[in-house]
Amino acid sequence: MELGDNIVILKNVKGGPIMSKGINSRKVAVIGTGFVGSSSAFALMESGLFTEMVLIDADKNRAEGEALDIAHGLPFARPMKITAGDYDDIVDAAIIVVTAGAGQKPGETRLDLVKKNVAIFQSIIPEIAQRKCEGILLIVANPVDILTQVAVKLSGFPENRVFGSGTTLDSARLKYLLGEHLQVDARSVHAWIIGEHGDSEIVAWSSANVSGVPLSEICEMRGHYNHKENTKEIAEAVKNSAYEIINRKHATYYGIAMSVKRICEVIMRDEKSILPVSHVIHGIYGIEGVSLSMPVIVGADGVESDIPINLNGEEAVKLKNSADSLKAIMDTIEL
Repeated sequence: MELGDNIVILKNVKGGPIMSKGINSRKVAVIGTGFVGSSSAFALMESGLFTEMVLIDADKNRAEGEALDIAHGLPFARPMKITAGDYDDIVDAAIIVVTAGAGQKPGETRLDLVKKNVAIFQSIIPEIAQRKCEGILLIVANPVDILTQVAVKLSGFPENRVFGSGTTLDSARLKYLLGEHLQVDARSVHAWIIGEHGDSEIVAWSSANVSGVPLSEICEMRGHYNHKENTKEIAEAVKNSAYEIINRKHATYYGIAMSVKRICEVIMRDEKSILPVSHVIHGIYGIEGVSLSMPVIVGADGVESDIPINLNGEEAVKLKNSADSLKAIMDTIEL
């Protein structure tokens, strides 16, 4: 029997009631308070989605400092409790955002981070799992596809409740660049980056459109006729965006923080929005048991169902190759 939103009465073996916290639907936890974690925490505070947020970091002082810094701005925002804590404090969190991990350095690919960040996840995810957290696990640390699959295996949670930010930001970058190229509102651009969040990512050009108008048609309407050259240039710009930013300011964090906020919005409001998050794929384009990004319906229960977008032959082959490269890396990881 449920009491309010958050309390559930259970029966113990002797028949007496015991209390379980269940899920606090207005509580979020952020694990890792580096640039990405603290920026995400700030964006989530601004969103008004939550009334409680717990920050966790291996450096407790860092977590406390970030919590205080954000909390001091609350008189200008909505009421909220923001604290630094430990894993016992996040048992009832509706969403647990994991950003902890080594950052990407200039000249380093996301896949170069594998060994370092898998080791970090081997210390974090079991702490969450042993407390039987019932919320959604949102993986943001890179390489996000590998770490999402690692989190699924280490947690033992249902796959719908463990997914990564994936190519949500990459797709936003694509929409932004196409909007600039065509001089139209980026929110009217519908286009996906799929596959790995990394060097083998694929632009699904064959399904791209602007408010229902095929991309090639609207390009010509706006005076652009060199489709092959332009699409190649934009795809490369999207893929290299993070490297360009890292070379200039040594880290990327605002764009991904806004992506985290958007994903949390979709979950908390049960929007049933379609997002290209990283999740374990089963049977799409011949891919089985590999975590990568494809559009899915996301709601209060996490990943609800895949949206099988149409790909041309070249895109389908590239997607399978992306999956194969990720699988080869996963096969080298001992958990």
